[in-house]
Amino acid sequence: MVNSHFQRLFTELFGGGNAELQLVENDDPLEAGLEILAKPPAKAGDGWSLLSGGEQALTALAFIFAVFLTNPAPICVLDEVDAPLDDHNVDRFCDLLDEMAKSTDTRFIIITHNPITMARMDRLFGVTMAERGISQLVSVDLERAVKIRDAVA
Repeated sequence: MVNSHFQRLFTELFGGGNAELQLVENDDPLEAGLEILAKPPAKAGDGWSLLSGGEQALTALAFIFAVFLTNPAPICVLDEVDAPLDDHNVDRFCDLLDEMAKSTDTRFIIITHNPITMARMDRLFGVTMAERGISQLVSVDLERAVKIRDAVA
């Protein structure tokens, strides 16, 4: 089940390619190791070490979400998972996140500094320091802000 989710998510994130999870050293899943074979389109070889940092991050996200789809939870917290990604791959990550939010009843909390990711979220929370030494929590409902903007325009 996890392997089929992983293969599908990997293919969606990379726009093709092949990926597979293999148990190694033991047939018992609780005792075996796990090998991730991933080959993005137009990439030679399928070893983890041959992938760039961004490709490794997207592959890891495909794996995390594959496990998550097998047993979803009501809340999922992801901390700076988009940090190693370039702008194009951040868009792919956000598209995947949109799909995950629609196909599960999960609330995703994303901790990020990436402006592209922040622009794609429904609500933002942040901490600002208007005066030296005094932190203040800020919350912005982006969906509501767009509705207000459209009503005024």
